[in-house]
Amino acid sequence: MSLVRRTALPLAIALALSLGACQKAPAPDAGVAATPVTEAVIARPSRQYAIEEFIESTGVSGASFSADESRLLFSSNKSGIWNAYSMPVAGGEWTPVTASTTDNNYAVAYFPADDRTLVTRDQGGNELNHLYVIQADGTEKDLTPGENLKADFLGFTADGSAFHVISNERDPRFFDVYRYDATSYERTRVYENTEGLEPSVVSLDGKWLALGQSNTTNDSDLHVVELATGKATKVSAHEGQAQFNAQDFSPDGQWLYYTANDQGEFAQLRRVKLGSWEHEPVRTADWDIVAAYFSKGGKYLAVATNVDGSTSVKLYDAATGAEQPLPALPAGEIRGLRIADSEKRLAFYLNGDRQPNDLYVLELGGEAKQLTTSLNPAIDPADLVDSSVVRFKSFDGMEVPNILWKPHQATADAKAPALVWVHGGPGGQTTRAHSATIQYLVNHGYVVLGINNRGSSGYGKTFFAADDGKHGREPLWDTIEAKKYLQSLDYVDDDKIGIIGGSYGGYMTLAALAFKPGEFKVGVNIFGVSNWLRTLESIPPYWESFREALYQEIGNPETQRDFLIETSPLFHADKINVPLMVLQGANDPRVIQPESDEIVAAVKKNGVPVEYVLFADEGHGFSKKKNQIEGWGKVLTFLDQHLRGAAPAAEPAAEPATE
Repeated sequence: MSLVRRTALPLAIALALSLGACQKAPAPDAGVAATPVTEAVIARPSRQYAIEEFIESTGVSGASFSADESRLLFSSNKSGIWNAYSMPVAGGEWTPVTASTTDNNYAVAYFPADDRTLVTRDQGGNELNHLYVIQADGTEKDLTPGENLKADFLGFTADGSAFHVISNERDPRFFDVYRYDATSYERTRVYENTEGLEPSVVSLDGKWLALGQSNTTNDSDLHVVELATGKATKVSAHEGQAQFNAQDFSPDGQWLYYTANDQGEFAQLRRVKLGSWEHEPVRTADWDIVAAYFSKGGKYLAVATNVDGSTSVKLYDAATGAEQPLPALPAGEIRGLRIADSEKRLAFYLNGDRQPNDLYVLELGGEAKQLTTSLNPAIDPADLVDSSVVRFKSFDGMEVPNILWKPHQATADAKAPALVWVHGGPGGQTTRAHSATIQYLVNHGYVVLGINNRGSSGYGKTFFAADDGKHGREPLWDTIEAKKYLQSLDYVDDDKIGIIGGSYGGYMTLAALAFKPGEFKVGVNIFGVSNWLRTLESIPPYWESFREALYQEIGNPETQRDFLIETSPLFHADKINVPLMVLQGANDPRVIQPESDEIVAAVKKNGVPVEYVLFADEGHGFSKKKNQIEGWGKVLTFLDQHLRGAAPAAEPAAEPATE
């Protein structure tokens, strides 16, 4: 369970933008007979790759242009740990900005007028991020010192003389907003958060702050505060349940752009005039518009839309609304798009099923230049597979969308074992994208069906709300129908189907084994909730603004204790009668270690195989390459032994897990 806001993607990670454009091979000249070419037919996959080979691919993310736009700042795990790097926009050698061998460092931004950089890191995955400045001479300064606090960057002012940061140091429950001088780093608290609102974005002139308010996971409000006076205005009047999410202030300081789904199933892009509070429509689509942001000078507006498990971006002239042409690119989605301050170039990542993120730079009006090649060259992309969108009717007739990965080697004559893969959330979404771990399992012959059970985002607000108060029941029953769908495929061995998931998906895995015993042959639970009472009582203090919404979604431990016991797998662990694997990070603040410790101990009493992998230096997600190699290598061995039924293949010795 990721236990994050069930809303449109926040601006910091949104703009996982996709052109959806593909290049086509040219057709042969008309009237000229094509010369037949005899080639050996290569059976795919040509070979099966070890987990080390998949993890050897380089992870890259984030992009910030330097002041003179000659370099890009980004993050990579090429060393095995995430660190910040810079490289020329023309391509070339990477220069380390950080060189940690323990905790992950992530690039935030270059300063607007010089080569100083901002980075963020937590401690062993505990999510208590601090914000650091790396000076031009390489020295580091913690801008948010203190114990047990969490901080995040909101952005620079238009002239670069200041920047805004949120921190919960005053009250662990709520995030205040601070304005920092970009030279001296002296700061002033410009917004004291006493009502539990959620700071989102500050206008470039530093005058306005947009904040969200979570009422339920399906209903939120939007507020704007004039920072000089502290006057707050609620700008989201609506009837019924609807989500309002701030996206960006216009650079001229006149408008706040936001998304809202109060007028239909899907979120539209609208804007509200600051001061007069008049609203205007901007963009609509047949799917959720999930993000929008301006270039610094206001010339361009980028808009991202979630289209059936993929993300599509369009770039518009902000003044005229005319769409700006973008070049054709290889199949995939553009993500992490950043427009340079000059508005002459942009950086983005291209991601596809067969390729991990690769960083590109585009001179507007010119050709895109690829700066990285992230896929391990030892892997032939033709050995990987493309995903597809499939749907089935669930037990009550509700249509459930899914992402399907079919192994090359799976045929009606060579049936393959299969896995129902459940995403985190609740309210997350399995999307089409490169996944080294899914491709690893598929490369080794496992069909993977990424279910978007009821309650998943991206398919309208009715579908999104369909799991409220029903966890352990209707959403779980969708997974049983997913198994039946897999059994209908002639290339699936219908007696060898398991279930796997992380976070909320881990809960769904445990729930399937406890509440529907015998349906799945094995379960792999990756830091999943086993006891809702404990999880809901131990959520991090800085989730206070979202606590009541979470209670309405899952259940209130003070008033619905019996219901939460009924829907918590730990209290029904005696029903789990198939092999179970559990993976957990010791520093996870969302799903704490006892959630896994206790379900492992309980299921062991049933006399079924149980394997537990605990990482001492991870939190809610395994980010270090050594741990990914160990964890996913053991997952495959477990599946081969207990689902496929074959003896595990010999693997190179790995470092033992810390348990």
